[in-house]
Amino acid sequence: MTNTTPRVDSDTIQSRLAQLCKPPGSLGMIEFAATRLCETQQTLHPQTRPRHVTVFAADHGVTCEGVTAWPSEVTGAVVKVMQTGRTASGVFARTLDANYEVVDVGLLESIHNSSGDAVPATSLRDAAKRRGTANLLREAAMAESDFDHAWNVGVERAEAAIAENSQVLIGGEMGIGNTTAATCLIGLLCESEIGSNVAEIVGRGAGLDDQQLSHKQQVVVAAIERVRALGPLNAKQIGCEVGGQEIVALAGFYARAAQAGRTVLIDGVIATSAAVLADAIHPGTRAQMIAGHRSTEPAHNAALAKLQLTPIVDLQMRLGEATGAIAALPILDLAAAMLCEMATLGELEL
Repeated sequence: MTNTTPRVDSDTIQSRLAQLCKPPGSLGMIEFAATRLCETQQTLHPQTRPRHVTVFAADHGVTCEGVTAWPSEVTGAVVKVMQTGRTASGVFARTLDANYEVVDVGLLESIHNSSGDAVPATSLRDAAKRRGTANLLREAAMAESDFDHAWNVGVERAEAAIAENSQVLIGGEMGIGNTTAATCLIGLLCESEIGSNVAEIVGRGAGLDDQQLSHKQQVVVAAIERVRALGPLNAKQIGCEVGGQEIVALAGFYARAAQAGRTVLIDGVIATSAAVLADAIHPGTRAQMIAGHRSTEPAHNAALAKLQLTPIVDLQMRLGEATGAIAALPILDLAAAMLCEMATLGELEL
């Protein structure tokens, strides 16, 4: 049976906004957020609850090249705290009434589920097939079978959130070294947005000093040159060469959520590299995306440009873990409330 329901297009949305009891455009980015909510949910009465956050965690072989200020063991240590709901993303999600889970898709060592004394344990799922990636500077980060497994884990977690009727899906990540992987991915998938100077998109990640940053730039440039020397590759092949398992899982998560017509709220540079990958493999995925925030990581701008997304907020954040996307949730809440509850100009008694 053919769906004959007319699309809620831009003109229809702008007409609705113009009817509300306010000067046109006076609510600024809240109106922009409202427009994107209507477009992604195809209704003039969008919903932002229930909402769901999944953080995917994995380790990276490239850390042996000294591209990060922290050792790989920190990934697992942070995930242990995530179980207690006391990392930034867990606290933010709980404060804003979002379901929250953590998924191991490739930590160096598995972590047993545990709970803190003060906060109930967050769901931690062990879905890892491969423990960490290979060193992307020297060889492919993962095999195609590893990519497929991570992608399918992301799809499965999106389907679980959809089954719970989640209207807004947010993906986050945890993985020491993953800004290097994300920057390489963006460098290869966003060439027209970057130009010739790849080094300029390399950021400090989790706190590199100037000397460490210079070294990281050299590693990223060399890794990208290694992959380019292989000849033309498709997006999946590029993901195998320089991606991370948490990044691939995020891409699968986004693609499935978009396919189901859910609003996909995107976080910072690593999450957006996954969004670029998802849209490259499943063109049109970007139509369901809202960029939560603008990261201070320079590669983020190139990825946003590739996806033609405008961030809701710019709070000078660069943590990851889905925190920037969660921070944009209150703006989406206000946008939905405005559309669903605000009086119209026609109701004024003049």
